[in-house]
Amino acid sequence: MYFLQGLLVGLATFAPVGMQNLFIINTALVQPVRRIILTLAILALFDMSLSAAAFYGIGAVLEMWPIMKLIVILFGSLLIIYMGSNIFRTEPDVRNLNTHIPIRKLIMSAIAVSWGNPQAVLDATMLLGAFQANIPKEEVYYFFGGFLAMTPIWFGSLATVMHLLAKKIKISHMVWINRFCGTVLTIYGIKLFIDGVTMLLEFF
Repeated sequence: MYFLQGLLVGLATFAPVGMQNLFIINTALVQPVRRIILTLAILALFDMSLSAAAFYGIGAVLEMWPIMKLIVILFGSLLIIYMGSNIFRTEPDVRNLNTHIPIRKLIMSAIAVSWGNPQAVLDATMLLGAFQANIPKEEVYYFFGGFLAMTPIWFGSLATVMHLLAKKIKISHMVWINRFCGTVLTIYGIKLFIDGVTMLLEFF
């Protein structure tokens, strides 16, 4: 019962278009299968570690020190705006596609769209904290297990579908996909930055 509830909550959390989904879509469209699997494994690892940290108390730290929450929002929003503008300007070129992205760069990108995404940190903290407070103590780990299980299920399903559609997507379509993804991220980052500035003004 609670495991299924965790799966459904996880699906509702991961399904909306966000930084992680955009990252997976771009990877699945242009990278070979082995690189896609490696990317998914690394991203799932960081995403699940973020969920675990939120579940086990990162929210308490942010609530104890509001200044930390402010710093996370401001610096994270600037990072998102930077990533969005880069994606928007990127011109896909299949002929010169680099399928051997260094592992370190791949890891840094995975960190940026999980731990580097302030909205993901705050959402995971508030969401899991709220459910943890309302689920019987002996059942809460079943819920959390279902929530974690949805991470590889959703990421894997999304990547599989996009990779299968890749041959039907022309280079001109990929340009617009980059434009869309970049615009979404940039607007997302600007909104977060405005929220951060508003929070900063409340300190004075």
